Amino acid sequence: MAHDHPHDHDDHAEPAWKHDGVRVIPGNQLDTNTAQTPGMNRAAAINFARVGAQKLWAGTVTIHANAKTGAHHHGHLESVIYVVRGKARMRWGEQLEFTAEAGPGDFIYVPPYVPHQEINASATEPLECVLCRSDGEAVAVNIDIEPVEKPETVLWVDPTHPTGGV
Repeated sequence: MAHDHPHDHDDHAEPAWKHDGVRVIPGNQLDTNTAQTPGMNRAAAINFARVGAQKLWAGTVTIHANAKTGAHHHGHLESVIYVVRGKARMRWGEQLEFTAEAGPGDFIYVPPYVPHQEINASATEPLECVLCRSDGEAVAVNIDIEPVEKPETVLWVDPTHPTGGV
């Protein structure tokens, strides 16, 4: 009897999901051979090359104390940053004219094509984050823009927090 499902198997073969199912990527085996932005170190845990991921990229980002990235965007990709340790300051916009901060346990969403810059707001501690993107590609487009002197602080506003969250 022929099977149409790729994970169906006969009684004598190993289940296809044994090696094509769940993957565990040890934290000390991440791949630093990915698109980099000056001022930050990215390391891939999940992508097409490592596990065959078709629609996402996940890994870690570390920004050293008192450091910041250059301005960049990630093309058509959406990004989510989860702050593990430290204080993140994000700047974004055509001239990086907007700013907001995030600390441990906070999530940051970056829409497609938005010019932005990650800043470690601490002069003494590293900023450590987990990063997820909406495609297996490692797109990082570094851009040369002249930032405004004093960016405008933007509060977190949504239907549940209409006056801004802290």
